[in-house]
Amino acid sequence: MKVICFGDSNTYGYDPRGYFGGRYDADSRWVDILATETGWTVCNMGQNGREIPSVVPALPADTDLLIVMLGTNDLLQGQSPEQAAERLERFLSGVSLDRSKILLIAPLPVTLGAWVPSPQLIEDSHAFAQLCQTLAERLGIRFADAGKWDVSLAYDGVHFTEQGHKAFAASLLEELK
Repeated sequence: MKVICFGDSNTYGYDPRGYFGGRYDADSRWVDILATETGWTVCNMGQNGREIPSVVPALPADTDLLIVMLGTNDLLQGQSPEQAAERLERFLSGVSLDRSKILLIAPLPVTLGAWVPSPQLIEDSHAFAQLCQTLAERLGIRFADAGKWDVSLAYDGVHFTEQGHKAFAASLLEELK
């Protein structure tokens, strides 16, 4: 099975303890744990700071599953949950894969921390998760809400801890069964 994980720094495996875009070790990144646990070919298309793109990148036609988790950076850059959801809808509508091969994951809601100084951002991240669910239903794609998984965030209120990545991977594996 060929899987593409398309997302931001939490997909990339960013380690917030460093300042230069470092990553957690492979055994602590959810994408790599998914590959190890399943034996699937998993391509990590996570990128630090990625907002929802206006254009879908070329995806191999033999992709069996596209996992998309985006939107946190859009909110951090001042977009409303509704604006981020509209961008996400345009992005997902441009994906040429069969709808049954797409899994949209609502990002984990942010918490107060070094990168999240305002309760409004927290409210917005919860609202965005709800909009993601509605969007997935409207587009007929699979949906999961990472906010319902027991994922711990680092001091910045945005990035998964190493334990958070492991918990995310475990919950995703259950979701995919």
